[in-house]
Parts: sequence; C-alpha cells; structure tokens
Amino acid sequence: MKAAKKRLPGLALIVGLLVLWQLTVQFNLVDSPSVPTVTESVDALGKSIANGEMLTALGETLGRILIGYAIAVVLAVALGALMGTSRFVFYLLEPLTELLRPIPTAAYVPIAILLLGVGNEMKITVVAVACFFPVLLNTYGGVRSVDPILVDTGRTFGYKPFARLIKIVLPSALPEILTGMRVALGIALIVGIVSEMLAGNNGIGYLILDSQRIFQVPLMFAGIITLAIVGYFMNFIFVRLEAYFLRWRTAAGS
Repeated sequence: MKAAKKRLPGLALIVGLLVLWQLTVQFNLVDSPSVPTVTESVDALGKSIANGEMLTALGETLGRILIGYAIAVVLAVALGALMGTSRFVFYLLEPLTELLRPIPTAAYVPIAILLLGVGNEMKITVVAVACFFPVLLNTYGGVRSVDPILVDTGRTFGYKPFARLIKIVLPSALPEILTGMRVALGIALIVGIVSEMLAGNNGIGYLILDSQRIFQVPLMFAGIITLAIVGYFMNFIFVRLEAYFLRWRTAAGS
C-alpha cells in the first residue's frame, strides 16, 4: 500500500499530461491538423489490437529484440568475465573494444544490410551489437571489483579457477552485470525500432513509419503509445527479477 501511495504523484503527472494533450488538440491550441487527440489515438490502438495488426507487429518486434538481447548477454558476460580474470585477454580485447564501442549503432545498419540483407538476421545482429558493449563493460568492471579475499578463500577451499569464477566471482559481480543488462534492454528496444524504420517491412517500427507515410496519424500515435507501455513493463519485469536475484543484499543489510 505504501509503495502504491508513493507512485501516485507520478501517475497523476501522466494523467495530467494526457488531459493536457487532449484539451490542447480538442480546443485547437496546437496549430497542426495532423495531431490526434488522446481518445482518437486510444481508439486506433483498440481497433489495431482487435484486428490483430498491433499484436502481430509487437510479436515480430519483441521476437527479434529478445533474440538479439540474449545473444549479446551470453557473449558479453563470457568475454567480460575472461577480460576481468585474465590480463592477457584484457590487453588483447581492450583496444578493439574501445575502438568499436563509440561507434553509433545506426552506423552498423548499412554494413549489416550489405552483409545480411534486410531480414530478421540483420535486425537481430544490430540489436546484439548495440547491447553487447554495456553488458561487457559492466561485467568486466564487476569482475575486477570482486574482493580478492573472497577469491583467496575459494582458492583455500580448493576451488579450481572455473569453480571460483562460477561460485564466487560471477555472483559477486552480479549487481554490476544486471545493471549493464538493464541499460542494454532499453537500448535493444530503441535499436530494434530504428532498424525496422530504416530497413523493414514489419514490426512496430515499420508500422509507425508506414502509418505516418499514409497519414494514418492516430495509428502512428497508437504505435508510439504501445512502445511506451511495452518499455515500461519490460523495465518493470526486469526490476522485479533483479530484486529477486539480489535478494541476498537486502537480507545482508537487514
């Protein structure tokens, strides 16, 4: 109940902004005939859900995003752990990482199109590349910050290097790894939508752009609203999972 009360001001702000949007358009305070009201956008959203158009687009987008995200997390955690535990691997990969990391993800799209075409493979690859570096850097930083005493204790108990990594290092670095994963999740949604807009024929990104081209503006706003809702719930679910996996911190602090 207390948590719900704390959220009331934020919810009230959202409702207030929606009401402001509705009244601004309804009373012609915006000098643009293309901006729909909230009710028109919600009505378009309901119709697109009823005829399956929005749900189909959402499924296509989320499928690509989650596959690319999963690939990035697996590779980044593995390489980040190696970079954090092996100085040779760190000095081998660190220059390449710092060379590629600043490149905007959108710059990879033309290369991906040339190599992979405009299908799912291209979009999944771009999402994976975009999500890779935040998870990699946070994993490396988390592994490097593990208390050496914990590692030495594991060595004293006879743990082999791989066992120390699995049972001591990665669990200790989990807060930083999850932080990188949370940042990457938001990036995955952004990049997935951008890739659909630049080179796609399905998904919510394509739906939004195509609706704008054919002047179905309420449907365009319905797609944007859908993205806002989906992004909110993706973050909400991740935060709950993060709290579950890090519940030991709460217990240790109590």
